[in-house]
Amino acid sequence: MREPESPRIKMKTNAPKRKIKEILKSLSNFTGSVDSHGTCQCSVSLPDTTFPADRVERLEFTAHTLSQKFEREFSKVKEYVQLISVYEKKLLNLTVRVEVMEKDSISYTELDFELIKLEVKEMHKLVIQLKENFVGSTDIIDMLEVEIRNMTLLVEKLETLDQNNVLSIRRQILALKTKLKECEDSKSGLVPATPPPPAPGSCSHGGVVNISAPFVVQLNFQGFNYKYGAWGRDYSPQHPERTLYWVAPLNTDARVLEYYRLYDSLDNLLLYSHSRQYRILYGQGGGTVAFNNSLYVNWYNGRNIAKIDLTTNGVTVNQPLPQAAYNNRFSYANVNWQDIDLAVDEQALWAIYATEASTGNIVISKLNDTTLEVISTWVTKQYKPSVSNAFIVCGVLYATRTLNTRTEEIFYYYDTNTQREGSLAITMRKMQERIQSINYHPYDHKLYVYNDGYLLNYDLVFLQTPKQPV
Repeated sequence: MREPESPRIKMKTNAPKRKIKEILKSLSNFTGSVDSHGTCQCSVSLPDTTFPADRVERLEFTAHTLSQKFEREFSKVKEYVQLISVYEKKLLNLTVRVEVMEKDSISYTELDFELIKLEVKEMHKLVIQLKENFVGSTDIIDMLEVEIRNMTLLVEKLETLDQNNVLSIRRQILALKTKLKECEDSKSGLVPATPPPPAPGSCSHGGVVNISAPFVVQLNFQGFNYKYGAWGRDYSPQHPERTLYWVAPLNTDARVLEYYRLYDSLDNLLLYSHSRQYRILYGQGGGTVAFNNSLYVNWYNGRNIAKIDLTTNGVTVNQPLPQAAYNNRFSYANVNWQDIDLAVDEQALWAIYATEASTGNIVISKLNDTTLEVISTWVTKQYKPSVSNAFIVCGVLYATRTLNTRTEEIFYYYDTNTQREGSLAITMRKMQERIQSINYHPYDHKLYVYNDGYLLNYDLVFLQTPKQPV
């Protein structure tokens, strides 16, 4: 680039040359001379003070463009991070379920394996899509894809190992050996033969004496963060074989019941398919239960009980439970907002709660399922906040307490038929630390348990000979 020429300033003067030379010496930033006619010709170097406005504009435009690109890329990164977080949670859920399948002694049907494989395939497809759209380092996504492939191989291996239902056959052999031993003992007069279990919906037994290992059905439809809620199977004495399942997770505040889903079969529930989802704005706590095609919930911020028609989702009855404490006055241990716990057994709808008059001890009331009016009431000696949850079978209340992070205990009972109460020691395994609700179904003799967001069920074992009155 050429240096700008210095402006030339010509001066003409009649001053003597000597005088001009003295003037020029007093200046410092010039070059010049005086000709023979006394004319001064000189050039003065002036600094280039022109402001580079065009460069600044280009710089501002470049900075704006870079800022827009950065915002777009940053938003993509945030979206990818959220997607990866979702996939990690799904993968964790699958890992837990596969570990249970590896360790548990329960046999699994073809549906169980198909369900797992379907979820793994879906996750693999999503990860491939994420990988195609992601620009930059894909190390984390590659690791996630490898984990999912390993999961696929593991499930296929488990299915191959159990293709002949080996676990089921082993248990059948063990059961046959037990029956053979009982038969031999019976012949020798040592132990009488065991009678068959009670018929579905029957109370021809002597009460609960044991419980099976838990069977993990699935994670609730809202996801892992929805740790509180309830689920079960609708019971109708007129149609006891009906297979209508309901799932009611609470919002993440562990208080508000806003959405619930209905499934017409267990297979639909397992596959998250053909469900009917409803919204309500007044449910509170995990003391929900279904009976005769109606859902019963504790009305928000009060002692009222609402009856909801499962066909229309409309409230048919809204009735207060007299003197019942509410809003965490006497809720269960480790579970808030469950001061009123509703239950169903072979014959009736029940409410399990506490009052100020009972000083926090459990109160049991049998309710009219049509009007929600109290029919009968019993006051126990068991303090409700020391109980982790409760359920009712054939008019007998059974209460649980926490032993450790993996074990509960059915430790207390109250029989409304005889007004007797006492202690039990029935160990109850669980998959997660806290149990939020327990619902009993009279037809299949199962407990439906909501355990930190997971849906579990258990088979109850009964004393086969009814207890003789003392």
